[in-house]
Amino acid sequence: MSNLQIKNMSSLNFIGGEKGGVGKSVVARVLAQYFIDKNELFTGFDTDRSHTSFIRFYEDFASPVVIDNYESLDVIAAALEQNFAGKTQSVIVDLAAQTAAPMARWAKDSDLFAVMAGMGVAVNLWHIADAGKDSVDLLDKLIDTFGAGPNYVVVKNFGRGSDFSQLEHSPAYDKALQLGARVVSLGLLQEASMRKIDRQNASFWAALNHPAGADALGLLERQRVKNWLKKTYDTFETLPL
Repeated sequence: MSNLQIKNMSSLNFIGGEKGGVGKSVVARVLAQYFIDKNELFTGFDTDRSHTSFIRFYEDFASPVVIDNYESLDVIAAALEQNFAGKTQSVIVDLAAQTAAPMARWAKDSDLFAVMAGMGVAVNLWHIADAGKDSVDLLDKLIDTFGAGPNYVVVKNFGRGSDFSQLEHSPAYDKALQLGARVVSLGLLQEASMRKIDRQNASFWAALNHPAGADALGLLERQRVKNWLKKTYDTFETLPL
């Protein structure tokens, strides 16, 4: 797929990993900031009833959705029908842990992949992985559940581990590659900087552009965040977004 084709499509992005603590919401947040900085229209949805991390940081762009309610989930697809002065938009869905099963039922009963393909929308299932065995097993389960319908994006999150050899040498990884999965890395952002951004309840843009208060990022911290965002954006440029 050429870069031109990639840039001219809209996408439906399910940011998952099926367990807590792997960095799903961080990926959803940085993808949201990517769309904002690229002046691309998008809508966000947060399925986590307890933490709503996505809404917390990007409240102007995200709203809650109930994962086990078809009518609520249908709002996700409906957002992709909206047209703004000839421009389509993309969708980001921040999936809570253990949401693959109800999502799979909805997708199957609704012929989601076929409907989205007919609209020219790329459906991306993001699997955010730490360096543990659980992430390998859950990738295998994801592939078995959804098969060849969507695009798969496997994210090795170096903020949650440094040795991904267990993933890279697994049958699940091979199955994902056989289905055309894109494997990318999310670099480590210094923990202290991320902690400050989180305590501010700030978007990445706000944290970089409003350096005030007890949790403000210092000069060099801001530069490190900018570098991290740039590297992440360069990775996103290779994906069907």
